[in-house]
Amino acid sequence: MKPVWIRAASVACLMVLASANAHCAPQTIWPLWDAYRTHFMTADGRIVDWSAEERTTSEGEAYALFFALVANDRVSFDLILNWTQDHLAKGSLQENLPSWLWKRSADGKWGVADSNPASDADLWIAYTTIQAGRLWHEDSYANLGRRMAQRIATEEVVQIPGNQFLLLPGPTGFNPIKDVYFANPSYAPLQLLAALGAEFPGGPWRELMDGVLKQLSANVGHGFAMDWVRLQTDSGYSGVAGPSTPGPGFGSYDAIRVYLWAGMLDPQAPGRSQLLANLSGMKAYLDTHAVPPERVSCEGTVANTKSPVGFSAAVAPFLMAFGDNIKTKAQLARLEKEKVNSTGLYGSEQSYYDQNLALFARGWSEGLFRFNAQGQLQVRWKAS
Repeated sequence: MKPVWIRAASVACLMVLASANAHCAPQTIWPLWDAYRTHFMTADGRIVDWSAEERTTSEGEAYALFFALVANDRVSFDLILNWTQDHLAKGSLQENLPSWLWKRSADGKWGVADSNPASDADLWIAYTTIQAGRLWHEDSYANLGRRMAQRIATEEVVQIPGNQFLLLPGPTGFNPIKDVYFANPSYAPLQLLAALGAEFPGGPWRELMDGVLKQLSANVGHGFAMDWVRLQTDSGYSGVAGPSTPGPGFGSYDAIRVYLWAGMLDPQAPGRSQLLANLSGMKAYLDTHAVPPERVSCEGTVANTKSPVGFSAAVAPFLMAFGDNIKTKAQLARLEKEKVNSTGLYGSEQSYYDQNLALFARGWSEGLFRFNAQGQLQVRWKAS
């Protein structure tokens, strides 16, 4: 039996024999989402990263689910949720966290290529379905989100000495030896943790917020967010190249999301002031440079000054959090300068990642959505 969130409109859309960029969902209140959906979403709800062997990730599905909710696009929401469940979660998001990677194998068959879940996608799906249940008055969404949150807490959160909690990037592979853990600071937006903390007061969510702030402290990245950090329980956090990659840490394509999440926090959100202070290196850099750096070392040294247009989108809300309207407008102006009018997307490559960063930044800066101090999602269509 299909889950209750599959409605007639979604089923009809699933039955359409259409090309990869054809959809029966109508135009919404958000033209950028419509453009993204047309270019990246298949008729059955799969989000395709065309620049990476046409793969699909749980991250892409999770982000698209959030954007569909912001756009009040329930048809697309159901399609995305259903595809994620059927193809990444063995038919049940109630019982399984979704595998992070779906792609074509060497023999040409499509399927799961890595069954390890990714906790950032899991968090976004859990959060978004809980918010969808509230905004659309649909208990099945909220119940699913709560069940996923419980699974995340059980399968992807560990308790470490000192009564601290840590969100692992996935259930396996990130605690290779005793007292050594790896984390990705961009995986845990504070607003999502705050909202889940309100939903589950007895859970680990508020303690996880403290851990994120420590991962972004000045002694780790000298004022910049790092892509990956290592926790050694006897010495604390340090920046590293990755869980299986030797070398010093750096901030780049993962870390850029940290500034985006920080910028979108409500002014009264817990941890916001400390987080912005921890990221003072990026603010100081943007005070004297027109474009955010593409790569920064854990010593705070810029290794590559050029970054794709999505990076400018990501730092626009961050600069707004400091009240720097002039610098904010400059970053958004760069984004608009690189808009491709024929598609409504951004950048000469119109890459998947740039569009996702732009959707978050544009949707927030245009007031289509906000997070309140407790992390709850506020959407324009609900207020009107």
